[in-house]
Amino acid sequence: MSAATTVAPDTGSKPRKPFSFPSALTILGLVLLLVWIAAFFIPSGTYERDESGSPIVGTYTQIEAQQSFFERLVDLLIAPVNGLYGLQNAETGFIAPFGQGFLFGAAGVFLFILAIGSFMTAVFATGAMDRGIARLAHSMRERGWLMISAIIVLFSLLGSTMGWADETLGFYALIIPLALALGYDRLVVLGAVFVSSAVGAMASTVNPFSIGVASGEADVSIGEGIGLRLVLWFVLTGITVAYVLWYARRVKKNPATSILPETSPAEAAEEVDKLTRRQVWVLVVTAIVFLLMIFAVIPWASVLPGEWDAPFAWELGWWFPELIALFIVGTIVVGLVGGLGEKGIATAFTKGSGDFIGPALVVMLARGVTVILNNSQTIDTILHAMEQAVADASNLGFTALVWVINAGLAIIVPSSSGHAALAMPLLAPLSDFADVTRPLMITTWNTGARWMGIVTPTNGVLMGGLAIAAVRYDKYVRFIWPLMVALAVATLTILLIATAAQG
Repeated sequence: MSAATTVAPDTGSKPRKPFSFPSALTILGLVLLLVWIAAFFIPSGTYERDESGSPIVGTYTQIEAQQSFFERLVDLLIAPVNGLYGLQNAETGFIAPFGQGFLFGAAGVFLFILAIGSFMTAVFATGAMDRGIARLAHSMRERGWLMISAIIVLFSLLGSTMGWADETLGFYALIIPLALALGYDRLVVLGAVFVSSAVGAMASTVNPFSIGVASGEADVSIGEGIGLRLVLWFVLTGITVAYVLWYARRVKKNPATSILPETSPAEAAEEVDKLTRRQVWVLVVTAIVFLLMIFAVIPWASVLPGEWDAPFAWELGWWFPELIALFIVGTIVVGLVGGLGEKGIATAFTKGSGDFIGPALVVMLARGVTVILNNSQTIDTILHAMEQAVADASNLGFTALVWVINAGLAIIVPSSSGHAALAMPLLAPLSDFADVTRPLMITTWNTGARWMGIVTPTNGVLMGGLAIAAVRYDKYVRFIWPLMVALAVATLTILLIATAAQG
């Protein structure tokens, strides 16, 4: 007689799906909604402005909110539109997708991402990138650490000198396949591309978009305090290289330790095919396009030593309109050189733009968060709270508070130049009373604000990079938090020693 088999009754219940962390778009949508709700509980207020539009210390007053509930609701609904092509009225300061004013939206970044998508799709369609990466990975299979280190140092230097940020979005499609072939995961790519440039911006030396704007607002030379900023750059970049290489070695040695097990690295092939002549020329064109982009956006007169009254004659001074055109022309040239033909080139434009539309939408939505705070007139109220917090602090306390408070303020004002224009007119005179030199205060402000930029979800460059790299935000936070702690401890230690030494 066989043993009886007990069968569990069918309850009809379906197994629960495991929790899946929301996408970058969903996270920013939730942030947008929470900021919109919070704006109802933050009083509206305003500072008196000087001729340049900067707030004047001690002039803050609360005002009646100028938007009705319906107007705020409309602002919420059209925040993505304002985030794309909203115009800021010079007289009222309000942002709307119509009328006259300065472009506040991220239309330039949006189209830049789509143009990069088209270009890289054309490059990959020729087969040149796949084969070139395979050969490079094969030749560097024992020295991948050297390539990762070189990228980190280069991008950190570019971040320190010229605020290299949005430009990094073009490099993911180039570096991800190479890193995977070398046995790493996509978090190593994020560390090498985004984190390195963000750390470089954190230790900005002559970055005209942060140190330059802040120095102008504080009425000091951009070169003052550069010695301390150089020390910070060497220390923070060294910490970043050490951390990313530690993680990269661990993943290469044992892929199971990767935070992204679903994208386990693939080893480089033992044998790879040689590049054809067409493919070699495609890679040459690709290199020229990226090198030209780097050269064209650097403000050389602001970066090179010496006092220069005007930009050099050979500076190009390009920005998003020219860079978009560069990648469009590059797509056509790559298609012709690579033999894609008219249909192949047209397909590259449509398919590439479609593949990169997600990251472009992320950047647009991140800009919409700032629009909500601007139109609800709550940014000045937040600035006033910062002014009150640091007003009566000692010099050491002032330095620590400036760092911490501006790290928080960077969540809602992620733009370095916009943050400087808002905060510096208040911090500069306050630093005089606290017996902290203005150059040291500028360095403190910048390191705190840019430190938060490494992780804040309102940073469109971060969220766009996560979308391109197909890495969830929670996975990134898990990867980055030990480095964030190390950077904060090292930075505050150096800043407090500098503050004590000046007294």
